[in-house]
Amino acid sequence: MPNTKRIGIDARFYGPIGKGLGRYTQEVVDNIIRLDTENEYVIFLRRENFDELNLDNFPRASKVLAEIRWYTLAEQLIMPWLIYKQKLDLIHFPHFNVPILCPTRLVVTIHDLILINFPTKKATTLGPLTYFIKNLGYRLTIWLALMRAKSIIAVSQFTKDDIVKHFGVKPEKIVVTYEGVADFAQSELASAQASSEQSQTLIKYRINRPYILYVGNAYPHKNLEQLLNVFNSLLKTRPNLQLVLVGKEDHFYSKIKQQAKELQLTIPGKSSPVIFTDYVDDRELAELYSHATLYVFASFYEGFGLPPLEAMAKGLAVASSNTTSMPEVLGDAAVYFDPRDTTDIQNKISSLLDDQELRKKLVDKGYAQIKKYSWNTCAQQTLLVYRENLKS
Repeated sequence: MPNTKRIGIDARFYGPIGKGLGRYTQEVVDNIIRLDTENEYVIFLRRENFDELNLDNFPRASKVLAEIRWYTLAEQLIMPWLIYKQKLDLIHFPHFNVPILCPTRLVVTIHDLILINFPTKKATTLGPLTYFIKNLGYRLTIWLALMRAKSIIAVSQFTKDDIVKHFGVKPEKIVVTYEGVADFAQSELASAQASSEQSQTLIKYRINRPYILYVGNAYPHKNLEQLLNVFNSLLKTRPNLQLVLVGKEDHFYSKIKQQAKELQLTIPGKSSPVIFTDYVDDRELAELYSHATLYVFASFYEGFGLPPLEAMAKGLAVASSNTTSMPEVLGDAAVYFDPRDTTDIQNKISSLLDDQELRKKLVDKGYAQIKKYSWNTCAQQTLLVYRENLKS
């Protein structure tokens, strides 16, 4: 077909290896190759996620092995060569790490500017000099990506405004395309089944009291250090309460666990006020959502903030920070607090714990709110960006 174009997508983050970014990349790829029956697609993947993408039913799409780590010299030198060999008309980078020598026109998605807005040595395991150099490299890379991109996709109006503020990009160059909320039909079924019987997952993790839930990573901007302090204060009047933190063990979670130990919130081998589950599979996660009293999201900074939306999809009332993109994304379906004010956080959590009717209202509002976010819509809008850039 004469109008057929070759479009590349850098999907090296595809799937769970890329965490939240991996979810975004996976949903965009999976939906776009299904929606677009006109153009050809070349999907760049790493060895560890190469087999996760099945193209048996998509003859217009192909995979290319790009065994190149992110943020490396190889990414700058070898990735452009791989792109060049595919003779693409356009390539989409779902993250800011665009090779400076990229040989074709490009679209880039910016999820947040966290390293600019939240620069802290707490957020790295690197030494001060190495961190400074890498942070400088980040700023240069993102600036070049923004300058070179034909269009920029921002995942929220907040992120768009942040890009304009820090880099002076013309607003008309930036398209806001919200992320989606996954289809939780199967997980909800699992939750319903879990609710009707004694949960083996709760027994496994020694969860035997009403509990507040957090699911996500422990990076410093997630504000878990503050959350632990607030929870410690809550225990003085609510000794029959637990806090369950779900996230894969890493350097940052280790630091939070150490803090919990110093506050005497963890008791080895016994049911503790604070429970660290490490990574859990989807079945266990469904049960943890099903039995929780509420979900708390105390983050200082988010470009979009998907975790509390996913909690809403699971039928949980949400207490969230009132910063950055959160009010835009969650609307009136959450109770908000100032993440830097421990008294405010404690008061808002307490109000939700005490008011079952308020929690029920928030659950209903949450179900309505998540309907605004669809991965299919996200992919359709992204495809429109591709088509607009392929006209010239």
